[in-house]
Amino acid sequence: MLFSSWQFIVLFLPLTLGFYFWLNGKRLVTAGKAWLVASSLFFYAFWDPKYLPLILGSILFNFAIGTGLARAQRRAAEGAAPSKQARRKTVLAVGIATNLLGLGYFKYTDFLLGNLNAALGTGFTLPGIVLPLAISFFTFTQIVYLVDSYRGETAEYDLLNYSLFVTFFPHLIAGPIVHHRQIMPQFASRWTLRPRSANLLKGLFIFSIGLFKKVVIADSFAHWADAGFDGGQALGFYAAWVTSLSYSMQLYFDFSGYCDMAVGASLLFNIWLPINFNSPYKALSIQDFWRRWHITLSHFLRDYLYIPLGGNRLGPYRTQVNLPITFTLGGLWHGATWMFVIWGALHGLALVVHRLWQGLQIRMPAALAWLLTFLFVNLAWVFFRAKTLDDALRVLRGMVDWRSAWGQGPASLPTADLAWAGWLADPLLRVLPAPLVGQLPAVLALGLALGLLAQRNSMEWVARAVSVRQLWAAGLLFVVAMHAMLAATSSVFLYFNF
Repeated sequence: MLFSSWQFIVLFLPLTLGFYFWLNGKRLVTAGKAWLVASSLFFYAFWDPKYLPLILGSILFNFAIGTGLARAQRRAAEGAAPSKQARRKTVLAVGIATNLLGLGYFKYTDFLLGNLNAALGTGFTLPGIVLPLAISFFTFTQIVYLVDSYRGETAEYDLLNYSLFVTFFPHLIAGPIVHHRQIMPQFASRWTLRPRSANLLKGLFIFSIGLFKKVVIADSFAHWADAGFDGGQALGFYAAWVTSLSYSMQLYFDFSGYCDMAVGASLLFNIWLPINFNSPYKALSIQDFWRRWHITLSHFLRDYLYIPLGGNRLGPYRTQVNLPITFTLGGLWHGATWMFVIWGALHGLALVVHRLWQGLQIRMPAALAWLLTFLFVNLAWVFFRAKTLDDALRVLRGMVDWRSAWGQGPASLPTADLAWAGWLADPLLRVLPAPLVGQLPAVLALGLALGLLAQRNSMEWVARAVSVRQLWAAGLLFVVAMHAMLAATSSVFLYFNF
């Protein structure tokens, strides 16, 4: 089920919310939690019920391992024998390995067999495994839980509470990747058991902004991005830049919209999810970008991959090796194609260059720092979006094809490129290059989107009380978004694919 679907907005969310608080009002708190778990599992199974046993089996396995680790940790703190402490490490390793093997089977089997066939000439049949929805996120969430249990950072909860931690629908499908301590103490608080008007208003405000970002802005840019990346035709200068920038904006507003809707939906239940998106296109360096984009994934890669590899503790050379390894694997996490590997490796190398630049202690003007960071991120997104290397290179070649910016006359353009302008085409062609006139609607939309990026984000808006004017504005955005959603088939959130 999509956050941006009428089924979720009109039926699922009001019914789940209303019955949850009704049960709490009757002092049936355990029943309220059970209702949330059942609703979240329905939310998950609505997409494809055949994978419901997978998530249930994962929950049972990790709850058993995590509970055992937590109890063993307490005994270790009381002076358990070294052999028992070593056994705890073995249990943790087995738990993590089992989770990763399950993720690897579903996500990378076809990729590995396909590459073996290509490299060695083998004839392995690709099983065509369909990636279960949310497997990357609920797997990483539970790996975090196992490590926290090993460290003694989780309280002992029963299976119902653990199931709620994993399945709570606002974060289940595409994050954020949460720690046990970040949300379960909130569910344990009496303060969250009753509806809170301030949280309801803020939640609806944030959700409305996110819905507008997704179905109006992101889905609009998707048309231009898809036409360029999937069309197969050679792209001129303006078309190539419209293609790459449109995807950058599509992905930004798609993921930003999802994060807003997740936080907003969760806040209706008086639960604050960790912030996962903080205006990353305002970043002044690639390091700053990763402190703002998919924040919980960045923290996961840092805490559970980069630091165990040695981080920056083993000297500058080892740091320069660890960064590309971490981000290359982070790219592979997004999907089993070489395009994601290239994208991750590019970001890892960019972070190495950033550290070397920091060592020179030369201060770059803020405007230049922003421009270089944004242009690099946009370039790297080309590999992230392209299905093949040829598609990526086709877009990149167009982006540096300066001659096509001026060399084409109106007669060389397809009629469809100028049809949008009608009678305006003739006066526009007298003052602007013909290829630019053909792309002018997209260029204007990109200019508006860049202007929106400079504004305060939704989390900054709700840092204080939401005013009546803001509520009216959010209501208008909601109405426009609902009209756009009902008038067209809303596409899936991009991060659902990962």
